[in-house]
Amino acid sequence: MKKLLYLLILILLRFPSFCQSIPRSTPEAEGVSSLAIEKFIESFKKEKHELHSVMILRHGKVISEAWWSPYAPELKHSMYSVSKSWTSTAVGFAVSENKLKVSDKVVSFFPEYTDLPTNNFLKDLTVKDLLTMSVGHKTEPLRSVIVMQPDWIRGFLKTPIEYTPGTKFLYNTLATYMLSAIVQKVTGKSILTYLEPRLFKPLGISGVDWEYDAKGINTGGWGIRVKTEDMAKLGLTYLNGGKYHGKQVISNAWVKEATQKHIDQNPEASQAKKDSSDWLQGYGYQFWRCRNGSFRADGAYGQYIVMMPEQDAVVVITSESMDLQDDLNMIWQHLLPAFGPSKIPANPKANQSLTHFLKNRKLEPSPSTQVLGNENILSKRFALNKNPLEFTSFEINKTEKGLVAIIGTKDQKIHQIPLGLNEWLLSENLMIGPYSLRSVPAHLDAFAPFKVAGNYSWKDENTIEITIRYIESPHHWKITYQVHGDKLKLQAINSYAPKTIIELAGN
Repeated sequence: MKKLLYLLILILLRFPSFCQSIPRSTPEAEGVSSLAIEKFIESFKKEKHELHSVMILRHGKVISEAWWSPYAPELKHSMYSVSKSWTSTAVGFAVSENKLKVSDKVVSFFPEYTDLPTNNFLKDLTVKDLLTMSVGHKTEPLRSVIVMQPDWIRGFLKTPIEYTPGTKFLYNTLATYMLSAIVQKVTGKSILTYLEPRLFKPLGISGVDWEYDAKGINTGGWGIRVKTEDMAKLGLTYLNGGKYHGKQVISNAWVKEATQKHIDQNPEASQAKKDSSDWLQGYGYQFWRCRNGSFRADGAYGQYIVMMPEQDAVVVITSESMDLQDDLNMIWQHLLPAFGPSKIPANPKANQSLTHFLKNRKLEPSPSTQVLGNENILSKRFALNKNPLEFTSFEINKTEKGLVAIIGTKDQKIHQIPLGLNEWLLSENLMIGPYSLRSVPAHLDAFAPFKVAGNYSWKDENTIEITIRYIESPHHWKITYQVHGDKLKLQAINSYAPKTIIELAGN
C-alpha cells in the first residue's frame, strides 16, 4: 500500500497536469439534453463550416467533446486572434504585480524611439487604449508594418493617429502586439515565458508555442497554438472570476475589468443591427461582449471560447469557418435553450447516441472515382515557375501505401508528404503550410516539424487531386495535378480563400 501511495505521489510530481484536467460529466447530470447537443453540432452546414473540435462545459465539467479526425485531442491548433485574450491575461498579471498601469502612456515604455516625431495624440496614447482597440488609427496598420518593416514597434509608433485615443473603435492587431512588447519590456520576459508559472502551470497547460518577431517578442495579437482543452481551461477560469479548481489564478478585479464593455464598436448602429450582431455588443480588454449576457475570445476562421455566466457554461470551438456570425447563431439558436436550471432525468439512450455520434466525427478524404489512373504521369520531377506558394519543384511517386508528393521549396529543401487513397496518411514535414499570415517574418519554422494528413484521388485518367491538411492549423491545400507530355499544370487553393485559384506550371 505504501509503495502504491509513493508511486502515485511520484506521478503527480512528475506530471502536475495529470490532476489538472477538467472533470467530466454527462449532459443530463448538468441540466442539458444530449439530443440538443447532437442537434447543435448537426446544425453547422458543411458548405460554410468545417468543425475541427467542440467542447462544451457546464457547472465546471466537460459534458461533451469531439474532434473531427484527423484532428485530435492531443494536437494543438492555431488560434489566430484568440491569442489576444491570452495577451490580455499577461497584461493583467503585470498590472496585479504593479509592473504597469492601464493608464500608463505607451511612449513611456520606449524611450529609445525619441527620434520619432510625436504629436499630442501619440503622447496621450495609453495601455488602456491598446487594450480596447481605440488607438485612433484611421486604418489598421498591421500588414503594412509587419510585412514591410523589420521593427514593428517603430512601425506602430510611426503610424499617424488621426482620432483622439480612447474615442473610436478600430480592430487593431498591431495594438495587441504592442501590449506584448510592453509586458516584455517591464518583465524582461516574453509573454509566453511570463505566463508559464502564472497561468499555464496552475491550469495544467503544457506544450504551448507562440509566434515571435525579430526582437523575440511574441506576436500578441495572433500566433498562439494550444489544445482545445487548454482553451476550455482559460474560459472556465474567466467564467469563475479568475479561479481554477478553487484557486485564485487571475485577479478577480482584472477578470471583471477585462470582460466588461469599455467601448462601442459602432455607436451609430441601429438597434435592429445590434440585436442581430455579436460584433456590436461592446469590446473589453481584448475580449468581445456577446449577446445573451456572454463574452468571448474570438479568432479568425472560427476559433472561439464563449463564456456564458448566466448559464454557467463555456463553449469552445476550433474550425475553419466562412461565416463567423453563423457560428455564434448556432450557439444561441440550438444550444442556449438547452441549458436547463438543474439536473434533468438521465436519458441513457440519448446519451449513448450522442457518445457514438461524437466518437465518429471525421473529415472525409476526397473519394477517388478510380483506384488507378495513368501511372505514366507519375515519377517525373518538374521544375516550377515562380509562384505565390514558393514551390520550386513538384513530383508525385508511387509507394506501397499510396502516393507521395515530393515538393521543393525556395529554401532549397525537399519535403515528402505521403498521400492515402480514400484515407488520410499522417506524417510530419518541415514545410510551412497554408496560412493567411504565411508571408510574415514571425519564425514559423521554429515550430517544425508540422503535422500533416495527406490524401489523393484520381479525378480522371490524367488528373490527380491532392489534399494536404495541416492538422495543427485550420487550413489545408487542395492541389490538382495534370501532366501533358513534359509540361506540368498545377492548380492550388488555400482553404481559407476557396474562390482564389493559384496557377502553377513547370516542365
